[in-house]
Amino acid sequence: MRRILARLRGDAGMNTAEYAVGTLAAVAFGGILLKVLTSDSVQSALSGVIDRALS
Repeated sequence: MRRILARLRGDAGMNTAEYAVGTLAAVAFGGILLKVLTSDSVQSALSGVIDRALS
């Protein structure tokens, strides 16, 4: 029984690594989203939508 418990407790750093990978993925997605939203074509499309909504 002690061997099984020792093996189950062997993944102590796994949660930290998973959080690090998740954080990196979120930062990468945010960077791509920022790049897309600041592009000229998306800016003009958003401006057109806002102009039609306010007119």
